[in-house]
Amino acid sequence: MSLSKSATSASATNGPKQHLVIVSVGSNIDAAKNISLSQDILDRETQLLATADTIETKPVGYTQQPNFLNSAYLIATELTYDEFNRYLKSIEDRLKRERGPIKSGPRTIDLDIIIWDGAVLTSDYDHHEYVSIPVNQILSDKQISIQPMSEVNK
Repeated sequence: MSLSKSATSASATNGPKQHLVIVSVGSNIDAAKNISLSQDILDRETQLLATADTIETKPVGYTQQPNFLNSAYLIATELTYDEFNRYLKSIEDRLKRERGPIKSGPRTIDLDIIIWDGAVLTSDYDHHEYVSIPVNQILSDKQISIQPMSEVNK
């Protein structure tokens, strides 16, 4: 697991709230290159705190495509959820992500918010190892506890 930059405490500076976010990362078009580029962008433009190891996984859904490389990033941000999600989509656009008719089709990069301030936001975490394995590495290494999705939606 790679570590970089440490988060600053918003309470110590009375500044905007820092959100702790875990982002799932996937690519199967020039995968190693595009994951590296996404990491470089996030390291320059955000507080990238940690990256999980990259794993290779088989495609889910549409299977007539190359295997994926998947990872996860731990990021601290002052942006709101909607602002940060738009920011991630802008990185996908910069890396020439094409959104076609096949939802689970090939892609240069896929960046999805999985955990926001300790709350699991998607069932992908519970149902897909390409998400859970890298995310769990960050949770374990950084000793972060989470609130399961079933509890978040109550």
